[in-house]
Amino acid sequence: MNQSSGWKRRDFLAAGLSAPAMALSFSPSELSAAEPETADDHADGVTRTLAEFVDNNRLPDIPQASRDEGVRSIVNYVGCAIGGATHETTTRAITALSPFFGPAQATIFGRSEQADILNAALINGIASHVLDYDDTQLSTIIHPAGPVCSAIFPLAEWKGLSGEALLHAFILGVEVECRIGKSVYPSHYQAGWHITGTAGVFGAAAAAGKLLGLNVQQMVWALGIAATQSSGFKEMFGTMCKPLHPGQAARNGLTAALLAQQNFTSTDAAIEGEQSFANVMASSRDYSKITENLGRTWEIDENTYKPFACGIVIHSIIDACRRLRNEHQFQPGEIERVDLKVNHYAISLTGNKEPRTGLESKFSIYHAVAATLIHGAAGPRQFTDEVAQNDDVIALRSKVHAEISPNISEEQAEATITLRDGRILHQRIEHAFGSSENPMKNADLEEKFRDLANGVLQEPQI
Repeated sequence: MNQSSGWKRRDFLAAGLSAPAMALSFSPSELSAAEPETADDHADGVTRTLAEFVDNNRLPDIPQASRDEGVRSIVNYVGCAIGGATHETTTRAITALSPFFGPAQATIFGRSEQADILNAALINGIASHVLDYDDTQLSTIIHPAGPVCSAIFPLAEWKGLSGEALLHAFILGVEVECRIGKSVYPSHYQAGWHITGTAGVFGAAAAAGKLLGLNVQQMVWALGIAATQSSGFKEMFGTMCKPLHPGQAARNGLTAALLAQQNFTSTDAAIEGEQSFANVMASSRDYSKITENLGRTWEIDENTYKPFACGIVIHSIIDACRRLRNEHQFQPGEIERVDLKVNHYAISLTGNKEPRTGLESKFSIYHAVAATLIHGAAGPRQFTDEVAQNDDVIALRSKVHAEISPNISEEQAEATITLRDGRILHQRIEHAFGSSENPMKNADLEEKFRDLANGVLQEPQI
């Protein structure tokens, strides 16, 4: 990593926080349920509408507050990619694929290796998501930055583009992936698709296409080429394939834009066609989620950031247990029983009672609660193989009992801890720390970034 590079995080701050945004040099090497619809007349042209929007949009069209949120999202993404750079999953991917890397065109965050832009997109996408610590749009459970940033950072570095251009493309990519995700949520997600991978490929293609200067027809084709590569299954949660999904979405989306630049064709109705994305991969769809208020409201404004390194659906219950521990200062050995009331997603997605690995433990409500009550935190260090196999954690997991309550929404949770001395402690959470209603501040994101980069980068680089 070249510490003498002129590219700094403050360049992004300048691009996001000034009006008009500065033109910046780019050299990041130092950071080495709606009613069902059908494909009828109402849906005609949805793909082209998105393509025209991306092609015609200019950075001054985006409100300053949305640009600011774009900066926050990028800072969070880079921190997560650096933090995941040395994870076993990332290392295994590099070991497998590095013999086939092309020319050293782009940085892999937190690593000494460089790669061609397609493989850099893949590896950075894996690293950014492997800790399950990245951003989340709560209305769809999409992690927006991983697929989009992982595609456009290598592209912008290779072509020497500005930070201003990257920020603009990023916000547009998030807009595309989240609007498409909303149009098929929740039926698409309930069917078993990992929506970050399936919708993320569209965002990566749109953002990369914007940086490449695609015309409208080429952008339509890019979205179509992305659509036919859309994949990722929820069955993979708790394995190394889950972070592979945003990595693949980034690489496939970038590939789609590069192919479209050379007039590689696809259908013009990749989203709305009778046998295309929305009709094949969802049992219900609402195309108005794509077109309504397009260019007037911004999906980036809904982005949230994780204070806990695990599935978002259990953040409320972690917050409840953390508050009880901090307020009452009991010891783990004093706990007789822990009773949880949660929504159905918390059980269906994180119901693993006996996780064997750190990756599996990220999808165990029992582990998350036990680790939080023992360690007082739920960061990356609480979701490792060592902690998952720790005897004290395993013993406390057996005392945790979770049930689905019809009175608990997706944002709520209740924890009741019974202590050996008879005390009963109760905490209800309406909105977890990190949610839109209780967001992480800039100082929180900077602290998170420093913690993730500690041990990977030197202090001056951090």
